[in-house]
Amino acid sequence: MKSALVIHGWTPKRGAMIRSRIHVTLRPSILDPQGKAVAHAIGTLGIDGVSAVRMGKYIEVTFEGTDGAAARAATEEICRKLLANPVMEDYRFDVEEEG
Repeated sequence: MKSALVIHGWTPKRGAMIRSRIHVTLRPSILDPQGKAVAHAIGTLGIDGVSAVRMGKYIEVTFEGTDGAAARAATEEICRKLLANPVMEDYRFDVEEEG
């Protein structure tokens, strides 16, 4: 068996697959120079009507052999402690059972 994800004593068991889809974005008060550059580049393509672009990150985490509540709790902890900088970024996620 490959190395297992362990979060505060939680270890996945074989069985159902649960996928967390995570979106991390800059807070509205934070300037987004990459988004500005993309908005400008869109204009150079001749596409009109784009007033703003905000960039972010999309992450998928797949859990095996756990229930939805445990996957939600683990995803919350992953976001809070690893993926998002709470000073500059917000996050949201969906948890969905697959297969």
